[in-house]
Amino acid sequence: MTGTFINVGAILAGTLLGAAVGSRLPKAFQERVMAGLGLLTLVIGIDLALAWRDTSPLYVMGGVLIGGLVGEALGIEERLSNLGDRLQARARGRGGTVSEAFFTSSLLFCIGPLAVVGSIQDSLEGNLEPLVTKSLLDGFASIALAAALGPGVALAALSVLIYQGALSLGAGLFDSVLEGEALNALTSAGGVLIIGISLKLLGLTDVKVGNFLPALVFAPVLVGITNAIS
Repeated sequence: MTGTFINVGAILAGTLLGAAVGSRLPKAFQERVMAGLGLLTLVIGIDLALAWRDTSPLYVMGGVLIGGLVGEALGIEERLSNLGDRLQARARGRGGTVSEAFFTSSLLFCIGPLAVVGSIQDSLEGNLEPLVTKSLLDGFASIALAAALGPGVALAALSVLIYQGALSLGAGLFDSVLEGEALNALTSAGGVLIIGISLKLLGLTDVKVGNFLPALVFAPVLVGITNAIS
């Protein structure tokens, strides 16, 4: 889990720098940072979503639609929001919206192929390169997020530790399951969710991305079911 620890450290360091700088920026500058981050997030999401070119788009569409319905029924967004609100209450208003910072940054840092592939390779092969690359990206992203949303971004480090740590510990299982079309479907579905995050960052609409999280399970599962039948 060395790569995950490096990733967590990069997020904390980036948050510290971003929170220190962001509080000193005029409101107009903070708005530009948020807009820029939203645009960059949109590009990242589109790039990942296009991974469906290496599999069937039907897996991604089915995963997102079924996942959204299941997530809505379970009220995942509301549960995550309530968790963020409790964290914000404990933070006692230290700047920014802790709930939004925690939720947005956790999704951004945890969704994507580098988190999955990097954690597996770190555990099975001792290859740190994917997670070191992710750490650099997350570090810079956390600077921008913390500058715009406040120090609550640091809480996303815990999400990364739990998520990537679980992938590393179960690497033997995930290595045989999340490959080929299944990994592409997961990556594409994750890209769709990241596009949803960008729409919120840009202030266009809130699609309640949290309720679509089950799509990350259903998209590769549909690939597995199809392969098993055929």
